[in-house]
Amino acid sequence: MIREIGEVTAVSGQNVTITTALQQGCGGCKQQSHCGAGILSKALPNRRGSVDIWLEKPPQLGTQVELWLPEKAMLKFSVLLYLLPIVMLLAGALIGEQLFPHQELYGILFAGAGFAASFIGLKRWLRRRDLQVRELMQVNILPADQP
Repeated sequence: MIREIGEVTAVSGQNVTITTALQQGCGGCKQQSHCGAGILSKALPNRRGSVDIWLEKPPQLGTQVELWLPEKAMLKFSVLLYLLPIVMLLAGALIGEQLFPHQELYGILFAGAGFAASFIGLKRWLRRRDLQVRELMQVNILPADQP
């Protein structure tokens, strides 16, 4: 299970908004200056994420909570988010080259269109899957003295 600590920032009935500080990369890693996650964490140091969840017994505003998500779900979505755009980029380039064999510009345009279409499709698909991810997520309220 993947664990993240968050804080309740809004409560509306049984709908709760939980805000988390996004990971700052691997602070102790020697490759931090060369790694994409390390460079991104330095460029955007105060990134925050939020998720809206329905809870039967919503906690008070400002309460610290623990969010748990199964690794399998995270791995599935990560592979999809990284692999599909690359596959669509290559497929678009191949289609453009097949349709217009002596026009490199069309290969580039079809590659860009395939790449953009993958993000549009993923955004729509993930909106529908958002409920499924929320159902997989477990929320535990932390005691007041534990970070």
